[in-house]
Amino acid sequence: MKEIITIKEVVTKREFNRFFEFPYTLFRNDKMWVPQILSSEKQTFDPKKNPAFNDCKAKMFLAYKEDKVVGRVAGIINFRCNETWSQKRIRFGWFDFINDKDVALQLLNAVEEWGKKEGLNEIMGPMGFCNLDKTGMKVDGFDIDDPMSCYYNPEYYPNIMDEIGYRKEVDTIQYLMRGSQSIPEKVLKINNLIKEKYQLKIVEGMSKKEVVNRYGVKLFEALNKTHSKLFGFIPLTQKQIQYFIKTNFSFLNLKLLCFIVDENDDIVGFGISMPSFVDALRKSKGKFFPFGWIHLLKALNNFDRIELLLTGVTPEWQNKGVHSLYHAEMNKNYIELGVKTALSNPQLESNEAHRIWQKYDSTLAMRRRIYIKNIGD
Repeated sequence: MKEIITIKEVVTKREFNRFFEFPYTLFRNDKMWVPQILSSEKQTFDPKKNPAFNDCKAKMFLAYKEDKVVGRVAGIINFRCNETWSQKRIRFGWFDFINDKDVALQLLNAVEEWGKKEGLNEIMGPMGFCNLDKTGMKVDGFDIDDPMSCYYNPEYYPNIMDEIGYRKEVDTIQYLMRGSQSIPEKVLKINNLIKEKYQLKIVEGMSKKEVVNRYGVKLFEALNKTHSKLFGFIPLTQKQIQYFIKTNFSFLNLKLLCFIVDENDDIVGFGISMPSFVDALRKSKGKFFPFGWIHLLKALNNFDRIELLLTGVTPEWQNKGVHSLYHAEMNKNYIELGVKTALSNPQLESNEAHRIWQKYDSTLAMRRRIYIKNIGD
């Protein structure tokens, strides 16, 4: 007899905790799984702490077989995104399930039904509240560890998505490359000419506090400009900017970032990377306490593998070689730090910016997919 699947909306504190703890059960014997930081995950769904709730609302669902959790999903409506892009879409994210097509189908049906009641006609995901949240489902590259900035999923996930009628909306790709590659002398000479011609300089010689105070807001304002025309991008609000400065800058190592500024001290190009936290997250099981913070602290100074988080050039400075400046500067630092491998950030396959990695000793490592499905007229 087939077990009955029950879908319940998360309403109690116990259900809230079970929602975030489910991956620890699902993937406990999966050697490729990388736990997320549990407290950070929970904070994302706290309307009092996450300013994204000023423009969004969300519901969380759990799937049960008897009293056992067998799946989870969050539904998110981003009103500002729908208005900006003239769409009527609901998002799904935090989507995990046992290898059972019916579980996945019923979880997504719950999100679809909520979307229909809200007058929406499409569902897409996996996505978060905003563009800096984790996004996409891995469809290729299952033998490579996922970075901290991406969710893990096993190989049966995309197979089931195809079976239940979801189709590709967009893909992002990531490159894996040798970390300490020499910088051609020709590139260095051209970069010096670019800096002199446009009176650009590289930010250096500051403490982390000074960098945050002087360039924290400017970085995200530059990000808003850089990503303005990319798929589904919505500019971060000032409250969101302050939120991400507070929650993310503590992880940054100044040796792994580069800001290019103009004569007015405004950021025109940037590259941000960080050490891999994969091993530290596995050892800490995604928890800061009681001893998880020790593993995470050690990871800040382990440069065997680094992960690029964000890169970009503001529109008015594109096609002037600015991207070459921060790539060369970061590469120089990687050489000094003895970086062995580097993983690029997820970039839309249609975005020509990812071609820069093809100039390095690199391989196409991962592909992630955002799915879409019609749910109404």
